[in-house]
Order: sequence, then C-alpha cells, then structure tokens
Amino acid sequence: MPSPALTLADLAARRVHIGAPPIHEPYWWDAAPLKDVERPTLPMSADAVIVGSGFTGLSAALTLLDKGRSVVVLDKGVPGFGASTRNGGQIGSGNQKFRVRDLVALRGEVKAAALLREGTRMLDHISALIAKERIDCFFQRCGRFRGAMRPAHYEAMARDLEDLKRVAGVESFMVPRSEQHAEIRSDRFYGGSVLPEDASLHPGLYHSGLMARVAARGGAIVGLAGAKATDREGAGYRVVTEVGKIDCSQVLIATNGYTDHLFGHLRQRIVSVRSALIATDPLEPGLIDQLMPGGRVYGNTNRVFYYFRAAPDQNRLVWGGRAARLGGLKAYHHLAGDLLSVFPDLGKVGVSHVWDGSIGYTY
Repeated sequence: MPSPALTLADLAARRVHIGAPPIHEPYWWDAAPLKDVERPTLPMSADAVIVGSGFTGLSAALTLLDKGRSVVVLDKGVPGFGASTRNGGQIGSGNQKFRVRDLVALRGEVKAAALLREGTRMLDHISALIAKERIDCFFQRCGRFRGAMRPAHYEAMARDLEDLKRVAGVESFMVPRSEQHAEIRSDRFYGGSVLPEDASLHPGLYHSGLMARVAARGGAIVGLAGAKATDREGAGYRVVTEVGKIDCSQVLIATNGYTDHLFGHLRQRIVSVRSALIATDPLEPGLIDQLMPGGRVYGNTNRVFYYFRAAPDQNRLVWGGRAARLGGLKAYHHLAGDLLSVFPDLGKVGVSHVWDGSIGYTY
C-alpha cells in the first residue's frame, strides 16, 4: 500500500519527514505537462522577436500574428516553466496594490481612473480572448472575496471600495462578519469585500492553449534559447541568443519576474519576488462547497497576504503566499499554518504538491 501523505498539520509543525513527500512541481502540470524541447532551430529573421513565453509574450504573439507579422518567441528555459504556470490562477484588476486615495494623491484622479479602468479592461480582454480562441481552461468570472484580518481593515476596505466606485466605476460589495459564512465557512476574518468581476482559470491549460494557437498561426516558439544581447542593426535589431542570432524589426521584452541583468533598464524597475504554493490531496466529496460556498477566489488584507481557491478540476485546495527563506519542505510550513488558521479541521488532509516561482512587482 502507498505511504500516507505528509499532512497539513505535519507541514505546519515542520515535521516534514513524516509521510510521503509531496510532488515538488506545480499542480497545474498534472493536466498540462511541459513538452520536451529538442535542440532548438532559430530562424534567421522575423518581423518581431518576443523574449519570454509566458502569458504576456504569447498573447502579444497572437496579436502580431493576426496582423500579418512573422513572430519568434524566445525562452531561456522550457516554454511554460516560469510564472505563467506557477501562479494561483486568480485574475484580478490590480486595484488592490494601492488604496484609491493614495493612487489619486500620487498620479491625480484622471490618471488614477485610467490606470484602474485599464485593469478592468484587462479582465474583459482575457475573457474575450479565451472565448475567441476556444481555450478550455476553466475560465470563470467567479469573483473575489477578500477577508479582513482586523475590524479596522474592514472599515478601510469599505471606504476604499467607495472611492473605487466613484473614480473608476468598479462594482463591489461588503460582507459583514455576521454574514461571511455565505462566502466562506471560517471565523478567521472580520467580514470582507467582494469584487464580483474578478476571475479564475487553470494557468497550465491556459498557457498550453495559447502556445497551441501561436503555433497554429505559424508563430515559432523556441525554448532553451535565452537572449544574451539585443543590438541595434540598421533600422531594426539583432537578437543574440544561446543558439544563434536573429534579425528583426521590433523586440518585445516580456520577462516580468524573470528579468535578468541583460535588460538593466527593466531590472531597475522590476522587483522580483518569490511566491510559493501548496496543493492538497482531494478532500471529501462536497467539502469544498461547504468550506467555500461563495465559490470564489479568496485572499486577505495582510500586507504580505495569502491567497487560495478550489482547484478547478478536482476537489482540492490550492494555497499560496510569500515564499519563506528556508530550504526544502520547511519553506512551505507557513502556508500550511495559514490554511489551518482559516480551516482548522483540515489538519489530517495530505499535501500533494509544493512549488514556488518569481513574480514581478514594479518599484
């Protein structure tokens, strides 16, 4: 018989040598495994070269291909190895980074409104793109519940969402603590807010779907071909890679949290932050619906926050947060502890996967 899995309680207590260890790779790869990359062949030229084969690079490639451009997408690793298949699959408009009043103070109300509305348009764009391309990736506008960790956080969120409605027209509603069990069966929070237009998807299936659409349109995706230099060459550029050179008219850098020293002007503007996630073994039938009757994606109001959701294709939890500066499985103990602070009855549930990755913040 197989050995019992490492449980959430054991991981939270750092008893990481008890039970079978979890798989140390993204849970999303189970349904969308990375493809093997043979020795790459690099075209001599293209209209556009895109460095980075994540969501941004691939969706940009589709836009260019639909405009009749020839496109080569480069990646220094196996396409899909980076953050686009390592995240939690939650899609928000980005309006949680600043309080609206702080954004208005920094940029003025007109600019703040434009930035916030760009985030909501991004949500609409992804929805339209997935529908147009018929990518089967469990996309849904499920909404986001953000739990208040303190009573003062609840009041601050309520004021901020009033500003968000006034400045950018974003709809939301508050859920008092007395009613939060309709959204989440936990007493950890002091009420919360709901952004009903936020969304979720399966990031592995979304990424593989984008790759397939790029390839079907004649775009080239070349892995194990990290860019080493981008030099001006006449009216265009010459991109020097680990496997050769390619000439092009335009270059798009889409490396985000994986931007390295090669692109120094970007590296000075992007903070690379490690984020970590765990996935549980399947829970008892019906338990997910009992724990999270709102059926949303979830987060909290801590500055260093955690985020969680039900896996879209199985009855299990996916839980993420900031990566700890520890080695091995102990680096994930705080995620298990956070999970058990919200759902304390799940201590005996096994941990099936652990993984981490880099995300990009701007200065």
